[in-house]
Amino acid sequence: MFLTRSEYDRGVNTFSPEGRLFQVEYAIEAIKLGSTAIGIATTEGVVLAVEKRITSSLMEPTTVEKIVEIDKHIGCAASGLMADSRTMIDRARVECQNHWFVYNERMTVESTAQAVSNLAIQFGDSDDDGTAMSRPFGVAMLFAGIDEKGPQLYHMDPSGTFVQFDAKAIGSGSEGAQQNLQEVYHKSMTLKEALKAALTILKQVMEEKLNDTNIEVMTMTPGQLFHMFAKAELQELFDFGVTSEEDVKPTTGNSFTAPIPQPSTSLNG
Repeated sequence: MFLTRSEYDRGVNTFSPEGRLFQVEYAIEAIKLGSTAIGIATTEGVVLAVEKRITSSLMEPTTVEKIVEIDKHIGCAASGLMADSRTMIDRARVECQNHWFVYNERMTVESTAQAVSNLAIQFGDSDDDGTAMSRPFGVAMLFAGIDEKGPQLYHMDPSGTFVQFDAKAIGSGSEGAQQNLQEVYHKSMTLKEALKAALTILKQVMEEKLNDTNIEVMTMTPGQLFHMFAKAELQELFDFGVTSEEDVKPTTGNSFTAPIPQPSTSLNG
């Protein structure tokens, strides 16, 4: 006699008769409540653009971090339970530094994603060693970096599965954003076109109007490596009309000419 669904989802390691792990599925559903994040990889570099939800005018926007630096050649965007993301980000940073210390070389983006996925899958371990988790992590992550293979973008979900993407969206607006990415992305896309596409699509799926306080933008290029856009640089993009033009078309001839701002000397962090 089969148990009811509520009885199957009590244990994180219990499969249902259909072969489903309900706790993992619930964790994936939690991602759909998070902020929208978009990542696009091009031959010139990688772009990450993330929505920041400022729920009160009394909040300090700079304390809401959606994009963080793992290493100077790897950045990360998270959506879901941000408290969970901090644990995974700390693991990624430690793994990168350990790899550099032991092997005297920078860790690849794929190896970093794999190291974090090993932590994410520990919800299935036994508690004999005292490290078992009571539930999966309720966060999805985009790893953007540059290694010997060039610009790389990896997506990891609460099941511990990580896959490389050319363009990927996560969060509450991921379904519409992913469909738009499939329409506009092409292999010859430049970094400027990717920046325009990411901000344009983010504008379409966000409930609020884009400004320099409710989004975060990062570029990863061979020259600058990890570069987080400051408020002045974001405003410069808006002044060039990045999000006010027509939606980007699925062709190679996008006519976006706004320059990518260079990092200012007063950029904090």
